[in-house]
Amino acid sequence: MLKILMVAPTPFFADRGTHIRILEEALALEKKGHEITIATYHIGRDIGSEVKTKIDVRRILRLLFWYKKLEAGPDWQKIILDLMLIRKVFYLARKKKPDIIHGHLHEGVLIGWIVQKLLFWKKIKLVADFHGSLTREMVSHSYLRSGLLKYIFGFLEGLINNLGNFAIASSWEYAEELRKTRRDGKVAVVLDGVNFDYYRHLPSKENLKRDLELPLDKMIITYTGALVANKGIKFLFDSIPLVLNRNTNSYFIIAGFPVESAENFIKENKLEHSARLVYPLNYFNLPEILAASDIAVDPKDSSTRQASGKILQYMAAGLPVVCFDRENNRNYLGEGGSYSREISGKGIADSILDLINNPGDIMAKGEINRKRAENFSWGKSANQIEGIYNLVANIR
Repeated sequence: MLKILMVAPTPFFADRGTHIRILEEALALEKKGHEITIATYHIGRDIGSEVKTKIDVRRILRLLFWYKKLEAGPDWQKIILDLMLIRKVFYLARKKKPDIIHGHLHEGVLIGWIVQKLLFWKKIKLVADFHGSLTREMVSHSYLRSGLLKYIFGFLEGLINNLGNFAIASSWEYAEELRKTRRDGKVAVVLDGVNFDYYRHLPSKENLKRDLELPLDKMIITYTGALVANKGIKFLFDSIPLVLNRNTNSYFIIAGFPVESAENFIKENKLEHSARLVYPLNYFNLPEILAASDIAVDPKDSSTRQASGKILQYMAAGLPVVCFDRENNRNYLGEGGSYSREISGKGIADSILDLINNPGDIMAKGEINRKRAENFSWGKSANQIEGIYNLVANIR
């Protein structure tokens, strides 16, 4: 058994991909017998109310009591929160005496490295878990543009990419980028997984549609996740009127947060009878929504080099997935994907309509995805991470 101190510079837990990866990695490692502590911000949902676990979640002081932002994206106040998190991680590292500090995101890796160096005589190992490109994500949130500031953040990202005794990338695309900048070459791809326990013993699709008050006679097309620019949400919004104009037998579920832009979109386009906005989206209710759906959409392009954990949820539910033709999507889906011919709302719409007009493809691709999902479990990801832990800790 190893003592693991995870650094989560985010309001853990919130219902989005970064948090799902942190939680499910921790749960899977706990099942393997490791002792897990998570250091995080002062806000976030208590995971003990959702799952049975002994994971010890420790939070910074609530000095910034007004800070309540749960969605992804930069904020200058995070600098203060991260400084407070350094103090919390330093305290926990002294008290808990971890074998491994597991830093999530670039900020978490930097915090872990600072504490590792401050407590150098304890010989704590640091594993860097990168979820995507820091600079590309900030650009995608319109926080950075070309110029000196972007260059500075790119330089800092390159430095952080070289920290830690071993690096983990959540996607094949970002692993390639890491290998170009990381001098020691110690990079492994540890993909997101899916927890199949959530998809067992669900009611039938028809019963779920009734329970969720969805139209029984329409094709349910679903997007779940953050409703922000770098998730490709504009491509999704652009596609919906195009689909509805050509097929009135369609109905859209848009599930996630923040909801302001989605609410405005539905209102401005008078889509109240053709689309359902689900918020807040509880991660643990996600399987029911997906099992009631017919087609899933992931409109994210490759700009941030992030993985797309939602695709694995779609696959576990046995849904065909409309998405762009990028390496990560191909590696996940294979023939189970319906790949848009162009990166645009029209490309997404055309792929959705192709599936609607070919119901046999919906069934066939959905079954392909259900079977392929078995290759992506959190248990397998935990086995990889445990192997990395043992390698850096010199355990044979």
